[in-house]
Amino acid sequence: MSDPVVDNAVPSGNSSVAIPTDISGQILDLDEDDDLEVFSKGTTLTEGSSFNASMQTSPASLINQYKFEEEEEGDADTKDIFVTVDNPESIVTAIETFVTYRVMTKTTRSEFDASEFEVRRRYQDFLWLKGRLEEAHPTLIVHPLPEKFVMKGMVERFNEDFIETRRKALHRFLNRIAEHPIFSSTDDFKIFLTAESGELTSHKKQGPGFLSRMGETVKAVAASVRGVRNRPEEFTDMQEYVEAFTQKIGSLDKVSQRIVREKKEHLEELKESGPIYTLWSQSEEELAEPLKRMAGCLDSCCKETEEQVKELNDHLIPVLHEYVLCTETLKAVLRRRDNIQADFEAKTEALAMKKADRDAMRVELDKMEDRMEWANNALKSDWTRWQKVMRTDLRSAFVDTAERNVNYYEKCLAVWESFLHSQRTEAEGNGKVDSS
Repeated sequence: MSDPVVDNAVPSGNSSVAIPTDISGQILDLDEDDDLEVFSKGTTLTEGSSFNASMQTSPASLINQYKFEEEEEGDADTKDIFVTVDNPESIVTAIETFVTYRVMTKTTRSEFDASEFEVRRRYQDFLWLKGRLEEAHPTLIVHPLPEKFVMKGMVERFNEDFIETRRKALHRFLNRIAEHPIFSSTDDFKIFLTAESGELTSHKKQGPGFLSRMGETVKAVAASVRGVRNRPEEFTDMQEYVEAFTQKIGSLDKVSQRIVREKKEHLEELKESGPIYTLWSQSEEELAEPLKRMAGCLDSCCKETEEQVKELNDHLIPVLHEYVLCTETLKAVLRRRDNIQADFEAKTEALAMKKADRDAMRVELDKMEDRMEWANNALKSDWTRWQKVMRTDLRSAFVDTAERNVNYYEKCLAVWESFLHSQRTEAEGNGKVDSS
């Protein structure tokens, strides 16, 4: 498959793609609050590249050139809605503690009553929006939210790092929705961005009740048990791709997190070794100067390693983990598509066995067939779009990591080269003194 450049712009509200809003699928359970977070074109840096003698060919210059070319491609995009999630605030009441985030929107879309909006939302409001989009468009791919619960031993709930990590994930979630040609034009997204808290609460109560959701869940379970008999090959290919992608991205996520942990351990060792050299220099007069310089070099490398760990935690790890969460979303979408087909197949079998009310059942069957066709077409279109975005995200994360690693090792190399230069200069000076 070729790897086209992704359009990261937000399509206009009047999309030419029409998806029926009455497609209902398996409804996910929406609960309360809490958590964490966190890939993309498929070509390599050398694919399609040509260089001449006048070009710089250091690793850093090649990376900068590559990123510049991608940024130029994105400059041609035009956006008509901008969403920012920031300014988290902890709210403490008699019965609960939670965090709200400011959601600011700027837009030129005509369906909005104003060009700027500012509201505050909590995590469960984001969950509500995700659930509504999945309910209305079960075979479109909704970008994942950060997990609801904190992984044990990773971070404490409501500490600053956790809240900031979640804020970034919620920001990305809303901007993915804003960039989507269907989701960005839904009433639910508009209400989420513009409604005051009381109005949003009232709107949320208008959704399907608990019994309705339970009924849909039971239907979905029954459909999954029945399974599908004639799944189109392209959707079987999608399932196989998702299974392979799940294994690869999951392994990469685990390995990357282990690397970061090991780098943190290495950093602690570096921090302990510097003072040892300094202390040693106080009792070894002849070696005092090189010992002090060693301590200084280790201190400089500590600072660079600390920055490298931070950059990995801020830029690579979140992207990898975000796409680990994406795999569950993709599996759920494929299950919902299968459920729609299973419903259609079950109704077809019932029609074949039933003699009475065949006309009425045939009308209903036609509607279900249309629904299945819409669902299939929606998934095929969104699947292509998701792959483009995924490849762009991962490509960007990998290039960014490569650039930061080059900078890190260049700085550490300069530190140790400086030490070697000082020692050689000192040795040459001592040699001249001895010969005289």
